[in-house]
Amino acid sequence: QVRLMESGGGLVQAGASLTLSCVVSGRTTSGYPMGWFRQASGKNYEFVAAINWRDDNTKYADSVKGRFTISRHSAKTTVYLRMNNLKAEDTAVYYCAEYERISLGDEYNLRSEYDIWGQGTPVTVSS
Repeated sequence: QVRLMESGGGLVQAGASLTLSCVVSGRTTSGYPMGWFRQASGKNYEFVAAINWRDDNTKYADSVKGRFTISRHSAKTTVYLRMNNLKAEDTAVYYCAEYERISLGDEYNLRSEYDIWGQGTPVTVSS
C-alpha cells in the first residue's frame, strides 16, 4: 500500500524560506507524477506545483511561480517543495499527492486527478 508522508512545515516570518518533503513508501519507486496542493482555512484546495517523476517536467500555479520549486530525489522516492519569499497568503496546510496516470496531462492542476494523498503539513507565514 502506497503512503505519502509530508514534513517540514512550520511558522515563519514573511520573506523566509521553507522546504517541504514528501516521502513515498510502500513501493520501490513511484514512477507517477507528484503534486503539491494547499488548503487555507475555510478555502478550497489549491494546486501549487507538480512534477513528472521520469523527466522532471514541472508545473506551477501562477501564485507561486518564481518563488516555489518542486523537485525529486528518485533514490529516496521523495519529492520536495522549496518555498522562498513566503507571504502571508501562503499560509495553509500543504499536501502532497500522487497523480493517477503515468504522465501529467492537461488537467494536472485538478485535485480529482490525484488519487493518493498525504496527511498534510501546516505552514504559517506571519506578516
